[in-house]
Amino acid sequence: MEIHQIPKVPLGEHRYERRYTKPGVHPYETVKWDFRDATITDHKGQVIFEQKKVEVPAFWSQTATNIVASKYFRGRLGTTERESSVRHLLDRVAKTITRWGVKGRYFQDEEEAQSFEAELTHILLHQLAAFNSPVWFNVGVEEHPQCSACFINSVHDDMRSIMNLAVTEGMLFKYGSGTGSNLSSLRSSKEHLSTGGKASGPVSFMKGFDAFAGVIKSGGRTRRAAKMVILNVDHPDIVDFIWSKANEEKKAWALIDAGYDGSVDGEAYGSVFFQNANHSVRVTDDFMHAAMENKDWQTHYITNRKVADTFKAADLMRQMAEAAYICGDPGIQFDTTVNEWNPCSNTDRINASNPCSEYMFLDDSACNLASLNLMKFRTVEGEFDVDSFKHAVEIVITAQEILVDNASYPTPAIEKNSHDYRPLGMGYANLGALLMSLGIPYDSEKGRNYSAAISALMSGHAYAISSLIAKRLGPFRGYASNEKPFLNVIGMHRSHAYKIPRDDVPRDLVEAAAKSWDEALSLGERFGFRNAQIS
Repeated sequence: MEIHQIPKVPLGEHRYERRYTKPGVHPYETVKWDFRDATITDHKGQVIFEQKKVEVPAFWSQTATNIVASKYFRGRLGTTERESSVRHLLDRVAKTITRWGVKGRYFQDEEEAQSFEAELTHILLHQLAAFNSPVWFNVGVEEHPQCSACFINSVHDDMRSIMNLAVTEGMLFKYGSGTGSNLSSLRSSKEHLSTGGKASGPVSFMKGFDAFAGVIKSGGRTRRAAKMVILNVDHPDIVDFIWSKANEEKKAWALIDAGYDGSVDGEAYGSVFFQNANHSVRVTDDFMHAAMENKDWQTHYITNRKVADTFKAADLMRQMAEAAYICGDPGIQFDTTVNEWNPCSNTDRINASNPCSEYMFLDDSACNLASLNLMKFRTVEGEFDVDSFKHAVEIVITAQEILVDNASYPTPAIEKNSHDYRPLGMGYANLGALLMSLGIPYDSEKGRNYSAAISALMSGHAYAISSLIAKRLGPFRGYASNEKPFLNVIGMHRSHAYKIPRDDVPRDLVEAAAKSWDEALSLGERFGFRNAQIS
C-alpha cells in the first residue's frame, strides 16, 4: 500500500458513545442467567475447589464458571462477604473504574460516564475483553489496589539491592503479579568482592529468587508466581546461565526414574531449582552476525569491562538451542531491535521484560494488561468487524489508563515511573481460533498478514485514543523529553502498517489499520500521547 501524506484528523470533541448498550437498559437485563456449581478436581479426581449456586450468564462455559469462581470472586468462601455472581464481580470492577474516571476528569458529564460504564460492563459480560488478573483480584477491594500484572525491576551490584529485589518480587507475587529483571549488572562468579573473596554470581542468587517465587503463590491463589531472569550474552557467567535450567531438568528426570512424582507440582520438580522462572539470553545484532559468520565472541567482566573469555559465537548459540531442547529455556531477546523501537530512548535503554516478554520497557516500571477476544469480532459471514473492534479498543484502553493513577506500586521508583510514563499493555487472544474459523493456516503468510493487520489496527487506534486523552488531560510527563524518538517510533509503526500486503487481508481491515496510524501520528504531533507504551 502506498504511503500518503499524513492527513490532518478533523477534531470534533471526543466522547465515549454507546454502541452495544441503550440508555435505560442495563447490560445484565439483556442476557439470560444460570445458577451452577463451580467444581474443580485435581488429576486424581479429588475436589480441590467447590462453590455452589454461582450465578453466571447462560452462554458462559463451565470452564469460565470454574475459573471466575475459584480465582476472581473475593471474600472468604462460605461467608456472606463471598461474591457469588458474575454481577458482583463486574460491578465491583466496572463501577470502581468509572468512579475513578469521573474523579480523574476523563468524562465531560454524567451521561458520558454512564455510557462508558455500560459499554465496559457489556464488553466484560460478553467476553469481548478481559483485564489482567490483578484487576479482578484487587480492584474494588483495596483502596489503592495493585492493578498491573507486569513489572520490570532493576538490580544493582550490591547486597542491599539484591535483597531488596527479593522483597519486591515477593510482594508482587503476593498480589498476583509477575516480574522480570536483567541480572547482568551483578558481577560474575569469576570476579572478586571488595572484601577479597569471590562473588557468588547471578546464577547463585537466582536460586534464592527462585525459591521465594516457589513458596509465594501468586495472588494468594494456587497458581505459580511468574518470573523472568535475563542475562546479557557478554556476561562472564553466560555459559552457566544457559545450562542452569537444563541441568536441573536432568536432575528431575533422574528423580522421576527413581520413582518420584513427575507431575508439575510433584516431588521431582519441586526438588530442583529454576522451576518458577523463565530464562532468556539478551543478544545483540553484533552477536548474531558473529554467530552467522563463525566469529569469536568475548565476554567482559562487570567491574572493569576487561575480556573474561572468548568463545565461538556459533558455539554459544548452539548451546542455547541444546539447552532449550531439553527444557524450553533459555529464550532469546533481541536487544538491538528492542532498543531501535524504544519510544523513550532519551530517558534510558530497555534492558528487560516481564515474564512472558510481551512488555519491554524501562527498568522499574509496571504495566497493566488487557486482552481482546478476537472471536467476538468475527461476524456470522466470516468477516472481521472493524468498527466494533475499534470501539472495544477505545473503551478498554481508557479503562486501563484510568487504573494508572489509582493503583499502588511496590517501590518508589516504580511508582514514579508509572505516573511519569503510564505504560499500558493491550493485546488480544484467540488468534488461532479466528484463523482456523476462516480456514487460514496459522503458519502461513496469509495468517501472518491477517494477524499483522489486526495488531496494527489495535495498536494504532489505541495510540490515537491515547493522544485524544492527552488532548484532554495532557501527555505523560516524560513525553516532552522524548518527543522526537517517540514520534519516530510511531512513524516506524505507520510505515510498517502500509507494508502489510493487501492481497491476503480484507480491504477494509488493512485500510483501517493503515489509517489508524495516520490518525495516531497526526494527533500525536499536536497533542502528544498519554501513554509511553500502549500494546
